[in-house]
Amino acid sequence: MKKILIVFFCFFCLFAVAQFPALKVNYSNSSKLASVAPDSNKELRKIDHNAFKAGEKLEWVVRYGYIEAGTASIELIEEDTKILGRKVLHAIGIGETKGAFDWFFKVRDRYETYFDAEGVFPWLFVRRVDEGGYLINQDYRFHQNKNMVDNGKGKTFETPDYVQDMISAVYFARTLDLSNTKPGDVITMPAFVDNKVWPAKVRFIGKETIKTKTGKYKCLKFNPVIQQGRIFKDESDMTVYITDDENKIPILVEAKIMVGSVKMELISYEGLANPLAKVK
Repeated sequence: MKKILIVFFCFFCLFAVAQFPALKVNYSNSSKLASVAPDSNKELRKIDHNAFKAGEKLEWVVRYGYIEAGTASIELIEEDTKILGRKVLHAIGIGETKGAFDWFFKVRDRYETYFDAEGVFPWLFVRRVDEGGYLINQDYRFHQNKNMVDNGKGKTFETPDYVQDMISAVYFARTLDLSNTKPGDVITMPAFVDNKVWPAKVRFIGKETIKTKTGKYKCLKFNPVIQQGRIFKDESDMTVYITDDENKIPILVEAKIMVGSVKMELISYEGLANPLAKVK
């Protein structure tokens, strides 16, 4: 059961905006962000999009079978600090296990990304994980001018252009033009995770209208390309539904696992940049 929860939490972080739970602590990453000093001679990319804006807040409930296991949320704010005169957006993913799950396997995690508002690529990634006493502390500085990541522990890693972190990858994916995407197409982007660069992949399945407790939505349906065998029998065992509009926010995530099923469902939202593809 613990392994099931960890896998689902990790999926949520990678493909649906911020991993599950978060530490309720107050601290500042301003000094870490200020230490990122990119080469001003490199022309940084700009992406024309209207997928999100500062002030956006999203919240989901996560269920194992019919049991409510916890909640998750993510908020997007604009930082006062600028890099090379460019705005920086700060996404904070927080949440917590609830009820019996909190007693059985307490999870308190926090994921943050500071990314370039114009180019949608990360400058700083902060990860604080406490899962049943298992701790992870990560502070990754992305030197986009040098195609390099500093892990804050004396090691640097070569990376491709504009490599993403766990959270910024989701925001970048929301800016993609999917109008010409066909069923079966695989979308790939490089992400730096746990001191490695790996290709985050999702396969487009098609369009579908789904019904949740908050209403009906026109959605785009995807299957993340996941490792099979230990938790999932088949690639199609995990399905993600995102709104078929300019927001492209995850409405529903369903996962069939070896024992039971897990579901994540959007329960509230505010500050969206565009109207939702909601069916009246």
